[in-house]
Amino acid sequence: MTTTKKDLAANVARETGCKKNLASQMVDCVFDTMRVSLIKGDRIEIRGFGIFHVKDTRPKPAARNPKTGDIIYVPARRKTHFKPGKLLKEELHRPNK
Repeated sequence: MTTTKKDLAANVARETGCKKNLASQMVDCVFDTMRVSLIKGDRIEIRGFGIFHVKDTRPKPAARNPKTGDIIYVPARRKTHFKPGKLLKEELHRPNK
């Protein structure tokens, strides 16, 4: 099952008692702020949930395209990384009921 941004907004509205439209704006604002922070290279730490941060990758001087067999060069880039927090990790490691 997939939880969408709309589902998150509906849960926020139900938990806080605010209107769905306001909850949707709040969820959008949180994700927009997180996106901007990660683009700047900042680290986002949410206690009990986890840490988002940006890692730099090294360039790969000679990779091969498996479809054509041609040699291609992969430049260095940045990628996002998520490390789950202690509480989330404990819940994920518990056996399913």
